[in-house]
Parts: sequence; structure tokens; C-alpha cells
Amino acid sequence: MSTFGTLFRVTTYGESHCASVGVIVDGCPPGLQLSAPDVQTQLSRRRPGQSNLTTPRDEKDLVHIQSGIEQGVTLGTPIAILVRNEDQRPKDYSETDLYPRPSHADYTYLIKYGVKASSGGGRSSARETIGRVAAGAIAEHYLKLAYGVEIVAFVSSVGKIHLPSVIPPTRTQDEDDSDDSAAPLSPDFISLLKGITREEVDKHPTRCPHGPTADRITQRIIRAKEAQDSIGGTVTCVIRNMPSGLGEPVFDKFEAKLAHAMLSIPATKAFEVGSGFRGTEVPGSKHNDAFVLKDGKLGTDTNWSGGIQGGITNGEDVYFRIGFKSPATISQAQTTSQYDGTPGTLAARGRHDPCVVPRAVPIVEAMAALVVMDQVLIQNARRGAANLLPAITTLPPTMVLPSHHA
Repeated sequence: MSTFGTLFRVTTYGESHCASVGVIVDGCPPGLQLSAPDVQTQLSRRRPGQSNLTTPRDEKDLVHIQSGIEQGVTLGTPIAILVRNEDQRPKDYSETDLYPRPSHADYTYLIKYGVKASSGGGRSSARETIGRVAAGAIAEHYLKLAYGVEIVAFVSSVGKIHLPSVIPPTRTQDEDDSDDSAAPLSPDFISLLKGITREEVDKHPTRCPHGPTADRITQRIIRAKEAQDSIGGTVTCVIRNMPSGLGEPVFDKFEAKLAHAMLSIPATKAFEVGSGFRGTEVPGSKHNDAFVLKDGKLGTDTNWSGGIQGGITNGEDVYFRIGFKSPATISQAQTTSQYDGTPGTLAARGRHDPCVVPRAVPIVEAMAALVVMDQVLIQNARRGAANLLPAITTLPPTMVLPSHHA
């Protein structure tokens, strides 16, 4: 479906080559000071044509707020945002009248709906994510003002080139696996998560915050582009100053909602939270996060859990990583078949990213903001209802949060 969220509901619309794309946001609290520039910043980070590493499609992606805001203040009513498509070239897709692009959604959309958009990938195009980013900017603006939440994503790998701090050295097959001294994640990586800013991320077109690695990633993307090919990568995201108590066990655990959000982004193929798959190689004695007192309240000494335990946020930083496949549309000739099964060769035209991860960064941030915002509203509704009740006096202290006990 095209709607995401329970109380903060986001519905995106539009196809790659239609007149406009956009979003309707329902459930935004009234009284939030908000203007077009608050949304435009993130859309400008997402827009195509930012460097020679991205698609040359020239879209300005200018925000047009249609409703829900007057004199710079949200009314609590649905907010509609429109962004016009201005640089469509449908003729570049004439080959796809005959051929479904390998690993693209052309064929699956056709078999699902019985019809498909004639060009540009329709709803499966990354143009659809404009609405997500606009809605995410609204959610993030509220979260920053209300809770001080900070959401920063960055490129952590492209192809086989990784940030040196992301993946600790691993053993070879022949090494003794009884040595459990290594931490699940490197100290450098944990330090990076605590201090990384968007300004640092945006210093390089790759959005990789490590200069030498960014230079290598640049060359890898250019090599794919020159070969009329593509390459995938990963984006890591951290959410700081997280409210605790978010997440709805058992089916709507916080990490489950994050995974849902991230894997709905085009071209995603993998998701891990906290120590992720690396945590499976470490015994519990090394992986467990011991509790300590922090600023007068309980926190954890380490954070291999990624700020989530039992599907509920514990107040520590939430961090996760998403894998993006190599873009499906490439100009290199590929042996494939037409819709009727006739063998042939497809050399796709059009303007496409040789690697999507630099432009995926604000999309990941937006979807993270949407998850947090929705869960904040749900938890606040629960707490508000509970606070209307008398203090609990019939249960032992071990069963009740101190603030809820008489």
C-alpha cells in the first residue's frame, strides 16, 4: 500500500513521469512552526544531478505546500505537499515496451496489476521517495524541537570498499574460533556514531565521512559508470537522544518497524540493527549490555543492542545498517527475454544512478524519522491515558515504575 504509519500517517502519490509527486501527512500535531525551507533542505539533499556520481536527470524538486499550514504554523489537519516533475524523457524507455528490465519491477508490477506505467518505472521509481523525504522532514522537525532527536545517516560501503571502522578484523577459516576477545563492533565505529554530523557527511559527494575511503568509493562508482554498469553499497544510520519506551511488542517491535520502513525503500536488500550479524559471532558474556547509572537514570555501559531491547527502545542511541543492491537499470547490453518470452538483447537508455547509496542517505533518515514520530505519538497516547488514573497502590514496588507508585 502507499500509506505508512498508525497515528502519523503518510500517503505518497505519483509516478516517475507523471505531472507531480508528493505526499499527504495526517496526524501532525498542531502548533508546530513549519515552513517550506524546513522541508526543502532534505529534498535538496535527495535530488538528482548533484554530482557526476548520480543520475544527470535535472529536477529542482521544489516544495509546494498545499494545505495544513497557515502563517508558518501547522493546523493539525492533513498537510499536502506537491513537487512537480520537470525533466521527464519517456521516449528513453521505448525498449521497455517489449522488454522487462532484468531485476527491475517492470514485470512484477504488470503481473500484479495487469497494467503498468509506460515509462520510468512508475511507482517503483525512486521519484516516489520524494514524498517520504518531505514527510520525514516534518517528523524530524517535530522530534528535534520536542525531544532533541538527531538522525544522521552516511555511506558505510560501496562494493567491497568499507569504512575501516565499520567492520572489525575477522578471522580466517583456519583460525581458532575460541578467541572471543574481539568486541562486536570497533571502538572507532562506536565513536563515529556518537559524533557524526550531516555537515561532515555532506562534505564529500559520496556521503562517506572518511576521506580516504570516500576517494576510493568515488573511483569505484566512476568505474561502474564508465563500464555502463552499476554497484551497490550500504548506508548506516544513527538516531541519538532517543525517547525510551518506544515500540509495540510483539509484532510491532521497534526494530520490526524500522526494518519495515527501510526495506520499503527501493533497491534495499538487507537490514541489521545494533551489532547485527557480527553479534552472532560473539558470546553472550561479551555481547550483553550491562546496566549502569547515567545522569540519574538507568542506561547501558555498552550498546551492542543498538538501543533496543525486547523490541522497546531503552534510551540509548539506535543504530542500524541497510544494504542496497546494484541498480537494476544499466546501459550495458544484457541478454534477456521480451514479455512474450522471445529471447533478445536489452540495452536500456534513460538516466540512472550508477550507485544509489549517496542519494539514499536522506531517504533513510526520513524513514527513520517517520518510525520514531509514529511510535512517539502511540506511546504518548498510552501514557496520557494512564496518567488519568489514580496512582497504583495494590502492587509490590518491584512491579511498578517508581513514578507510577503511590
